[in-house]
Amino acid sequence: NQNCIWMECFIEEVAKAAGKDGLEFRRAMLGKSPKHLGILNAVAEKADYGKPLAAGRFRGVAQMAGYGSYCAAVAEVSVNDRGRLRMHRLTVGTNCGHVVNPDQVRAQIEGSVAYGLSAMLYQENTVKDGAMVERNFDTFPVMLIDEMPHIDSVIAPTNDFWGGVGEPTIMVAAPAVLNAVFHAAGKRQRNLPIKNRNLRA
Repeated sequence: NQNCIWMECFIEEVAKAAGKDGLEFRRAMLGKSPKHLGILNAVAEKADYGKPLAAGRFRGVAQMAGYGSYCAAVAEVSVNDRGRLRMHRLTVGTNCGHVVNPDQVRAQIEGSVAYGLSAMLYQENTVKDGAMVERNFDTFPVMLIDEMPHIDSVIAPTNDFWGGVGEPTIMVAAPAVLNAVFHAAGKRQRNLPIKNRNLRA
């Protein structure tokens, strides 16, 4: 998943270097890919992308395909003067082709956000004396409920294929937040996890 994160972060850097908005840059890239573009547009609409944000808040976008599905996310974050991140809202969507149980798909999206953001914020594997330090969930933390942003789930099936729903949206949660942090702090984070880090330093 880290390769997916850095690819989407690179696209955002290219968009900024070109003087383009991240969403519009991706729309231009995806012009001939209707399924990619469809989920990106559905998520952007649900996220109120065209509307102004409150002072101090910034958006980031991510879009990709994986596990047979098409996914996109828009994150809304702020970074305070001490370089601390607050995630306000995450709009995440998937086109998994056919949807049998919409509630289950929403649950999978929301759970994937928790795991994608946990990896970005906290999770790492370290070795001490030839053995893994993080051996279970007591040493491999997952976000707690009071840390979670508000999540809007978007399900936009095209009913012409069967895709996955358990893993795909993990790939867009973290890069959307990191792209928003890039705009909020003016600096690109190039190492994960970002725990205990001043994002403005």
